[in-house]
Amino acid sequence: MKAMILAAGKGERLRPLTLHTPKPLVRAGGVPLIEYHLRALAAAGFTEIVINHAWLGQQIEDHLGDGTRFGVSIRYSAEGEPLETGGGIFQALPLLGVEPFVVVNGDIWTEYDFARLRQPLNGLAHLVLVDNPAHHPDGDFVLHDGDVSESAGAARLTYSGIAVLHPALFAGSTAGGFKLAPLLREAMAGGKVSGEHFHGRWVDVGTHERLAEVEALVQERR
Repeated sequence: MKAMILAAGKGERLRPLTLHTPKPLVRAGGVPLIEYHLRALAAAGFTEIVINHAWLGQQIEDHLGDGTRFGVSIRYSAEGEPLETGGGIFQALPLLGVEPFVVVNGDIWTEYDFARLRQPLNGLAHLVLVDNPAHHPDGDFVLHDGDVSESAGAARLTYSGIAVLHPALFAGSTAGGFKLAPLLREAMAGGKVSGEHFHGRWVDVGTHERLAEVEALVQERR
């Protein structure tokens, strides 16, 4: 199974850190955020990684290289301009192949064990959901008996930015920028999205305050 790290965002809320440094290379605990993912994926047995990039993307390639020092092989999907999540994954599909693959947002920090995702996919997507953080109190989706939906009136959880996707999820898509969420919602309507609730540590590193939270968690773990 291959894995893709989404690393094309500009990280505007982390300025001035991201004025001259791409967000995935912003450091927490002295380590670039994207390296936490690479080491965790390698430890879970993933050896083929695809990384998309746009803003200051060459810095990402220069820093990570071919992935040898992390025990993985990295291929890059460069975007002339950000294609959003759906468009970025769609452009990278030729590098990802015809089997289900893992997708991880490059701007999260987590202790999730990616080895849990190395199992057959039933349907078109499997989402890892987490408790709603303070900055996103209403959540995204409902998890019931392993199925993910948008059921009205039910308690929602937040999409963590970690998923397994089948290339068939993008059937009918065309090149260009588009969001992933509408494709997921369409698949949910057909009962083709499964999920799990992760109760461990997870931070969406979107602001200076949350970057400081990760710093504290890293120091505590050490």
